[in-house]
Order: sequence, then C-alpha cells, then structure tokens
Amino acid sequence: MENKKSNIILGLDVSTQTIGVCLLEDDGSEFGKILELTHIKPKTPRKTKDDEKIYIKKRIFKEFIQKYKNIGITNVIVEEPLMRSNNINTVSTLLRFNGMVSDCIYEELGVVPQYISSYDARKYSFPELMSIRKYGKDEKQYPLSKIEKEIKDSRFVLFGGYPWMIDKKVVMQGKVSEIFPNIDWIYDKKGELKKENYDATDAYVAVLGYVNKQRYGELNFSSEIISESNDGNGNVEIHYSVKYWDKDETRKTYVNV
Repeated sequence: MENKKSNIILGLDVSTQTIGVCLLEDDGSEFGKILELTHIKPKTPRKTKDDEKIYIKKRIFKEFIQKYKNIGITNVIVEEPLMRSNNINTVSTLLRFNGMVSDCIYEELGVVPQYISSYDARKYSFPELMSIRKYGKDEKQYPLSKIEKEIKDSRFVLFGGYPWMIDKKVVMQGKVSEIFPNIDWIYDKKGELKKENYDATDAYVAVLGYVNKQRYGELNFSSEIISESNDGNGNVEIHYSVKYWDKDETRKTYVNV
C-alpha cells in the first residue's frame, strides 16, 4: 500500500510584540509531529517612530521566514487576532500587521494563508475541553436541575469544566506539554515559564485545530444521562454519554445537593 504523503504546515500566532511559530508535519497521527516550536520578537530601534514600527517588524518577519522557503510547506495557518482592546488605534495596527504578515507568507512561500479563530483552534484541537458548565461566575454551583438540563440539551462550552478565571493559555500549554514531553520550554530567571511559550503553543493549537476540522468536519456534541446515584456524602454522581465525530465517551460529574 502506498504511504500517504505528509503535509508540512506552518502555524502562526501573530501580534506586534511576539509571533508564535510552529512547524508541524501532519503525518496522519493524532497530534502530528512538531518539527519546530518557537517564536520571533520583531524589535525595532529605540527611536523608531510609532507609525513606522510595523513596517520594520514586517521586514524582520519577512527575513525570518526565508528559512522556510524550500522545505515544501503545503499550508500556513494563522490564528485570527482577538479584538479585545478598546483602543481603536491598537486594533487598527494589529489588523494592518496581520495583513502584512499574510502578504509576506504569500509572497515568500507562495501559499495562501488560512485562518482560524482562537476559539475554534482550541475547540477543534482538544474537544475534551468542551464541557457542561457547573459553576457560575461567582463560582457557586448550579442546582442539580440546571446541570441535568445542560447535559440533556448538550450544552457544551469551551473550558466549561474549569473555573471562570482560569488562565486559558496555561491550560493549553499544559495540554501540549503532556503530548510532547520533550519540548524545551523557555524559563525566566525565577524558573517560571516565559509568556513566549504560550504564543508558540497557540501556533501549534491553531494548526492542530485546523487539521482536525478539515479531517473530521464540524464538531457537534450530543449527550445523554446514563445514570444518577447518591454517593452518601451529599453528592449526586451523574454518568452521561458524550458523542462527537466518531467518538463515544462516558463522562461523570458530581453535583452537591
């Protein structure tokens, strides 16, 4: 049987401060093979005028991707920028820079970049992070009837099983670290992970999410309660089935009553 040809995919998480970079071989395995996981910080000379900075950063990025020109990259996946800032100038600059990066990709690599939102990247890369939500923003547990309804209505949300204030980037880095235990992460002088690791992780997640969406299609969940029982300590133990793609899982949760 003829072996399926692997695709080499470049993933980017773009901001004007740091660009996360992942080079992945899509070899048909569940998580692919990371060939490179890194970042680039396009710094400008100290006295550079603000309206000139992104043009210099574009040139730095353009020089950076030269090394990828002749390795057979088949796809480039860019995570869409999050428009969180209330500063219209910040948003405008980020959008312009993303456009410049996309232009560099096409010009230098001859590949039309594809885009994926941060939400979809995380959702499609690790569907197990989609879960019913048991707690409100006040961290108080929902009543049993509401949780039962969440399951029956298949209301799964990203990070639903985590507290509202969880650092989502930390969760994603932890997932990638579990899959690839030999990655050399970057630490600061205090021995703590530097934020650049999270940018690189997001680049990988963008690629994996895109690959999974193309491979398996839309991600729709259906769930059904299998059984409920009281554990004798004031908790109801709920077992329920979860189906998505070609997977059929059994999950359980505890509800304090």
